[in-house]
Amino acid sequence: MKLIKIQKITGTLELVSGLHIGSGNTEMHIGGTDNPVIKHPLTQQPYIPGSSIKGKMRSLLEWDIGVVGQTDGKPLGFKHIARLDEAQQQAAKQLLSLFGGAPEGTNQNTDLLTEIGPTRLAFWDCSLEPEWVQEMNDRNLLLTENKSENMIDRIRGVAEHPRNTERVPAGARFDFNLTIRIHDTDTDLLQLVWRGLKLLELTGLGGSGSRGYGKLRFKQLQLEEEDVLVKLQKIRLGTA
Repeated sequence: MKLIKIQKITGTLELVSGLHIGSGNTEMHIGGTDNPVIKHPLTQQPYIPGSSIKGKMRSLLEWDIGVVGQTDGKPLGFKHIARLDEAQQQAAKQLLSLFGGAPEGTNQNTDLLTEIGPTRLAFWDCSLEPEWVQEMNDRNLLLTENKSENMIDRIRGVAEHPRNTERVPAGARFDFNLTIRIHDTDTDLLQLVWRGLKLLELTGLGGSGSRGYGKLRFKQLQLEEEDVLVKLQKIRLGTA
């Protein structure tokens, strides 16, 4: 197995609805929100961690190829390949080639590890597009918003348990970066990448998706110098 090249996928990711990816900070501040978004420690600007995109995209593709039941809800790993039928095995191997999978236990299938090889995809943190930040500064607008929510008592008709959630507002734009290693033994792994990105558009990112958070779309997408946004637009669920 020989590394031939490393290709770069870049683009612009735009929020269609407010996005919340939590910072893990559970400390309460007077006048602050009780559920802040993750921010860069130096600039204090919100960003999208590459790990959030990778985890969501991988999970969606595992559902898409139908292996979640065979993995008992755990992330797809090398040990699960033998449980799958022939068609699923091929797709599962491609997924492991893209996202990686830590070998489990001491009885490792070395032939399988050699066949799949190293992780191909690298997901980078998505920073806010500088032009969008400047637009907000020119209009004296904040880079995040606080959304108030509560639970309604069905009998008394009153609001209970109010909470404030910080979100990056709809319309925010992020710089998207992804790299993929291409080896001489690889089949067309990019088709699975386009499918994963399309699933991400259709399902969203971050928390509270069932309440309308995290809807996104790719405004631009290039593979090196080639415009590949049309590849996402051609993807249809229910087809291989």
